[in-house]
Amino acid sequence: MRKPYTQLYVHLVWATWDRLPLLDHALRPRVYRCIQREAFNLGCEVGAIGGIEDHVHVLVRCAPTVAVSNLVKQIKGSSSRLVQRELRPGEFFKWQGSYGAFSIAETHIEPVRRYIRRQEEHHRTGRLNATLERTFLDDAPGPANSGSPPRTR
Repeated sequence: MRKPYTQLYVHLVWATWDRLPLLDHALRPRVYRCIQREAFNLGCEVGAIGGIEDHVHVLVRCAPTVAVSNLVKQIKGSSSRLVQRELRPGEFFKWQGSYGAFSIAETHIEPVRRYIRRQEEHHRTGRLNATLERTFLDDAPGPANSGSPPRTR
């Protein structure tokens, strides 16, 4: 049987509860591996993961059978359980309920991948793409949003 050919790329971003700095350097690699594993289990391919203490960005090539909302629910739920039950039991850890999801054209994959991988640098220098940092509808884009693909050096 033939399979459909799809290129469904999505840039996801979500924050920790109340944007608390819960994702320290020691925690991030394990959380990122969990996110990657859960996406893979759903038939999706992670192209990049990055973030800072209070939020995560993920570039995913989605399987055509997976709804973005189900993908996000699964990876947020699994990674939160990992932290709460194995990595930091007894400590507070929770993701916010909302998230941002942005469809990405194939021509913008590499700039978005660079933007995600350089999250720490972008936040340190203030060179952010406000649209790609949005995690819920009321997040108003700031002056850094040009409506174009993320600027990278």
